[in-house]
Formats: sequence, C-alpha cells, structure tokens
Amino acid sequence: MEIYLDNSATTRVDPEVLELMRKVMDEDYGNAASLHRKGSEAEKYTKTAKEQIASTLKCEPKNIFFTSGGTESNNWAIRGAAEANRRMGMHLVTTSIEHPSVKNTMRYLEEQGYEVTWLPADSNGIVSVSDLRNALRPDTILVSVMHVNNEIGSVQPIEEIGEMLRRERPEILFHVDAIQSYGKYRIYPKRMNIDLLSVSGHKLHGPKGIGFLYIADRVKIKPLIYGGGQQKGYRSGTENVPGEAGLGLAAGKLYAHFDENIEKLYSLKARLTEGLQTIEGTKINGKTGRDSAPQILSCSFRDVRSEVLLHALEDRGIYVSSGSACASSHPSEISTLLSIGLTKEEQEGTIRFSLSVNSTEEEIDRTLHALKEILPVLRRFTRR
Repeated sequence: MEIYLDNSATTRVDPEVLELMRKVMDEDYGNAASLHRKGSEAEKYTKTAKEQIASTLKCEPKNIFFTSGGTESNNWAIRGAAEANRRMGMHLVTTSIEHPSVKNTMRYLEEQGYEVTWLPADSNGIVSVSDLRNALRPDTILVSVMHVNNEIGSVQPIEEIGEMLRRERPEILFHVDAIQSYGKYRIYPKRMNIDLLSVSGHKLHGPKGIGFLYIADRVKIKPLIYGGGQQKGYRSGTENVPGEAGLGLAAGKLYAHFDENIEKLYSLKARLTEGLQTIEGTKINGKTGRDSAPQILSCSFRDVRSEVLLHALEDRGIYVSSGSACASSHPSEISTLLSIGLTKEEQEGTIRFSLSVNSTEEEIDRTLHALKEILPVLRRFTRR
C-alpha cells in the first residue's frame, strides 16, 4: 500500500483533469493564437479556464494571467512590480520565512539597488502586523507576504495586513504568495486588498508547469518574458492550453466541494497530530488545529535525523518530506525552522507531513504505526 503524504511538494493529478488534458493534446491541439477553427477551439479552453479561476476569486477573468508555475508567478509579481514602480520608490518589505522563489527574487533586487526589509516571525511562524506597519517608509512600493508557510503551515494575517495597507498606505502594492493556500482558503483579492496573487497548478491536483498570477487593475507591472505579445503583451509565449484547461478544472473542482474538503483535511490532521503526540520525543512545530493550514503538519523527532527517518518510512511505502521540496537539496535555504527558534538538533530531525483530499484515516493510522515501530530502532542506533 502506497501512502503519499508529501502533497505540499506536489499532488497527484485529478483523473478528470488528466482526461481533459489528454483530449486537448490529442483532439483540440491547436495554437490558441491561430485564426482558424483549431485555434478558436483552443482559445475556448483558455477562456473557460480563466472564468473557472476567476469565479473562485470573485474577480474578472481579465485579471488572470497564466504562467509556468508558482516560481514564475512570484518572480514576475515582485520583480515586475518593483521595476515598473521604481520611480515611486525602491523599498520593499517581505518576511524571513518566505519561499526561495520570493527570497531569491528579493535578493536579486537588492543587488540592483533596492532596499528590502526582512520581517521576523514569532515562535509559531507568524509575522506581526505592527512590525510590518513600522517597517513602512515613504519610499515603500511593495509588500510581499506568503499566506501559508510551506514548511510548517503557519497562516499569516493576510486580511489584517490588507486592511492596514488600504487604510494607511493605499498606494503600496500588496503581493501574496498563495501557492500553499489556494484551494484551502477562500481568497477574495478585491475584498482583501491583494494586488498580486501567485498560484501553482500542481499543488491542487492540476498539472505541473502551469500556474497563474492575479493582477489587479491598478497594478503597473513589467513583463519578464517578451515575444509574440500573448496575454495582452504581459506574458508572451505559446499558451500551454492543456495545462491551462487542467488548472481551471482542478480549481473549479476543489472549490465546488470546498467545505467538505477542508473538514476532511482538518479531521485527518487532528488524527495525525493526536497520534504523534503519543509518541515519545516528538514536538509539533507551529500552531495546531484551525489556527494552522489544514494540510501541513511539521514535527521534530528527537535523536533521529530526518533524512534517515524519511527513507525508513519510504521503505514501507510511506512518502513524506524533510522540508520544502524546493529547498531540501539546499539546506542553507531552509530558514523557517531556524526563524521560529528550533535548535539545530530539532531542525535536523524535522519531518513535514502534507495531506490531500485523497488521504485517508487508514493511511494516517498506518503511518503512525510505522513510526512507533521505526523510531525506537533508529534511536538505538543514533545513541550508539
């Protein structure tokens, strides 16, 4: 029995999404920019996908721009907005626990002469709104805050931040990395004062290689990719119609069963949390229950290295992560655990479990049973 609990790294493509993409690639395979019937058929898929996504955000389809995924969306949002608004100021604000696709874009901009304020997080991985307010300067042009942290599932006060910016500094653009939160939360950019919102398809049972960036009407932004002028000239390149169609359907399906999905995820997470807390030498990182994301649980195991435990679980057909998949091969990039005050030993013994709507109670129970058998053996060898 294969048990996949690494859904924050990627998800299995929904069967209906897979079938739709097969149809687009095999039957309706035209270039959406072509003027003939095949092109028109392809363009309809793109239009439908934007409508499906826009309905989940309560925005207009014109505000949705497809990208190659979350990394491009984050890069485009931050770099494109910073460069387009350079005359207004060169100060940016973000947090110390962002994904590498945000952090490294900010570092690039620092090399170009921009100034970046990096906000700390507390022991639960939460950033203070008052700290953010105090970091704002007359030359601040952009604030970028991730909604759900990809390593420990902490949830930032996005609505409160948006309200503060609307009230006190409405000219500042607000970017939200929603790659781990879209499909798990109801996000309404206009109501929440979000100007730029990044999403990735493969985190929500859609395909890899597709994502989108929501861009509010008021936003001045420069393209990252120049070419044939597709997507209103903002993002050139032949459109990935199968990916776009798949992403639209995946998004629509998740939000069509939203309440049911979220209740199931929180129930499974509670079962996993309670089981882990009965195991000696465990520590749950960050908040638990409804104060944290429904799909992510981070746990530190005493006297065990995460890589060793990960592979011991893998031998039993159980797949988990030792951290963010985007940073696991670059330990220097894994900073959330350090930011929330974990010791080096705790960091080295941390496993991330991430659930999906396909996860089951039986899988949780089997995982807990495996941990109870594996950990005493691994700890005996560690102590030697």
